[in-house]
Amino acid sequence: MNGIMKRTTTCIIALAVLFGSIVTANAYDGPKLKFRLAHTTPPGNHITLAYQKFADLVKEKSEGKIQVQVFPNAVLGSDRVLIEGAQRGSLEMAVSSTPNMANFAPDYQVFDLPYITSPKFQQNLYKALDSGDLGKYFDKVAHGIGLENIMWAEYGYRNFCAVSKEITNAKSLEGLKVRTTASPVEVDVAKALGMSPTPIAWGEVYTALQQGTIDSEGNTFPHLYGAKHNEVLRYAMYSYHNYGMQLGVANKKWWDSLDPKTQQVIREAAAEAVQYQRDVLYPENEKSAYEGFVKSGIKVHTLTDGEMDELKKLTRPVWDNYLNKLAPELVQMVQDTQK
Repeated sequence: MNGIMKRTTTCIIALAVLFGSIVTANAYDGPKLKFRLAHTTPPGNHITLAYQKFADLVKEKSEGKIQVQVFPNAVLGSDRVLIEGAQRGSLEMAVSSTPNMANFAPDYQVFDLPYITSPKFQQNLYKALDSGDLGKYFDKVAHGIGLENIMWAEYGYRNFCAVSKEITNAKSLEGLKVRTTASPVEVDVAKALGMSPTPIAWGEVYTALQQGTIDSEGNTFPHLYGAKHNEVLRYAMYSYHNYGMQLGVANKKWWDSLDPKTQQVIREAAAEAVQYQRDVLYPENEKSAYEGFVKSGIKVHTLTDGEMDELKKLTRPVWDNYLNKLAPELVQMVQDTQK
C-alpha cells in the first residue's frame, strides 16, 4: 500500500513539475512597458470596445507588465492629429480611419473607391489583410511614412443620412451639403452624386449639423449613434457607398526598439481583439445602432437592387480619376477579394 502511495505521490510531483514548466515557458518574461493609444471613436462603439479589448488582452498576456493607456473619443485630437503624433513619436500608437490615412499615403484611397468592396465578401478581405499579399503591401506603405501596422480593426460601410430631407435613391441626394473626410475620393463620390462635399473633422460634425453648415453626412450607423447624431438626423438609407477600416498603427522607431517578446504580446492581443470585434462586437453594434435610429424616429430606407445599381453607375466614373494614381496591382488585389 505504501509503495502505491509513493508511486502516486511521485506521479503527482512529476505532473506538477511538468505543468509548472509549461506555465513558466508561456509566462511573459519581457520588460515592463506603458504606452498610449488614442482614437476618435465615441463610447460604446465597436471600435472603442475593440481597442479596449486589445488593451485588456495586452495586460492579461503580459501578466500586468505591459499597460496600454487608451484615449478615446478624440480627446487627443482628430485622426490627422493622432497620426501626425505617431509619426513624430510623441504618441506611441494612434488609430485612424482609412479615408483619413489617405492624407499620409494615397494608397489608402483604394478602399474609398465606391463599391470596390461589399459585405458579401468581407471574410475574403479580412484574410487578405491579415495574412495575405494585401496586408504585406500595406505594411510597406506604413513603413514608408514612419509607421507600423498593428491592427486592422473594422470600421464598416458608410451610409448616407440627412437632417431634413428624406433620402431614398440617388436623385434624392442631389443638392445636399454633405460632410466628408479629407479623402479626395470621398469628395469626388459626393460630387458625382450631385452633392456639395464639405470636409470637416469628425469632432466638429455634430455642431455643423446643428448649425446648418451641412445637412447630411455619410458614415456607419454605429459611429453616428455612438456620437448621438441621431439627435439631429431624421433620415437615412443603406447606401453602402464607402468602406473603411480603423487602422491601429505604431511609431516605427518605437516599435522596432521593443523587445521581441513585447512585440509578440502586442501582436497576439491585436489579432485576438480584432477577431472578437469582427465576430461579436461589430454585428451587435450594427444591430443596436439601427434599433436606436428607429427608436429616435429616424426613417431608414433599404435600397432596392435597382436603386443600388443607380448609385454604382453614377459613382463608377470616380474610378477613372484615380486608377492612374493607384498601383494597378493594389487595385487588383482588392478586387480579387470580391469573389
